[in-house]
Amino acid sequence: MTPIDCLIVDDEPIARDIIRTYCAHLPYLRVAGVCGSALDARAVLMQQKVDIVFLDINMPVMDGISFLKTLKIPPQIIFTTAYKEYAVDAFDLAACDYLLKPFSLERFIVAVDKAMEKLQPAAHVFAEAGESKEDNFLFLKADGRIYKIMHDDLLYAEANGNYTKVRTTQQTLLPAMTFSGFEEIIPKSKFLRIHRSFIINKSKIDHIEGNRVFIQNTEIPIGSNYREQFLRQIGLSS
Repeated sequence: MTPIDCLIVDDEPIARDIIRTYCAHLPYLRVAGVCGSALDARAVLMQQKVDIVFLDINMPVMDGISFLKTLKIPPQIIFTTAYKEYAVDAFDLAACDYLLKPFSLERFIVAVDKAMEKLQPAAHVFAEAGESKEDNFLFLKADGRIYKIMHDDLLYAEANGNYTKVRTTQQTLLPAMTFSGFEEIIPKSKFLRIHRSFIINKSKIDHIEGNRVFIQNTEIPIGSNYREQFLRQIGLSS
C-alpha cells in the first residue's frame, strides 16, 4: 500500500505524542511533520504534499478553523479537539472527521479509514488479486491453492487477526490477507463495510433488522460508526 503522509498540528506536546503513537499502530501512515501552530503547518504544506492533517482547533495566533479557511485545496482534515461546540463549523468546511479529546485508538482508526476512502484513486491495479475494471471476480490464495471467486458468489468477509474469513455461497476460505488488504481488491459499488470487522455483498442482503444485517441466516452487526453511511449506500436515510 502506498504510504499516506500525515501532518500533526497541535500546540500541546502531549496531544502531539498521542497522535504520533496512534499513527505508529497503522503502518500505512507516515508522519510527514509535527507542528505546534497553524502557521508552522502552513509552511510545511507549502513545501510538501500531505494527505491527512490531524488539526487541533484551540491554538494561539491562528485557530484550526481559521487555518482551514486559508487553504485553497486542503488535504483531508481530521479535527482533534476538546471542544465539541466547533463541530458544525468544522463539517461546514468539509472536514473529514471530528475527534473529541480524549479519543481512543479505535475511534482514531475509524477517522483515518474515512479519510482514506476519500483519498482512494478512481482505480487501483492489484496484480496479485488479478482484478481490473472489467473483472467480475477475484483470486484468493488459501490452503495452498488459488481460488477464483466470482463477486456474485461472495457473501461477506470478516476480520480474523492477520487473516480474513471469506464466506462464499459454496465455502469458507481463510486467505493470509489482512482485512484492509481484502477491502482494497473488491469493488466498492458491490461491497459495503458495515462494521470495523465486516464487509458484505450488498446484493446478498436478505433483510435488515435494527442494527443487524441478515445474509443467508447469518446475523451481521452494523457498527454505530458505519450505520449512517451504510443506509445512504442502500438508498435509505437514517
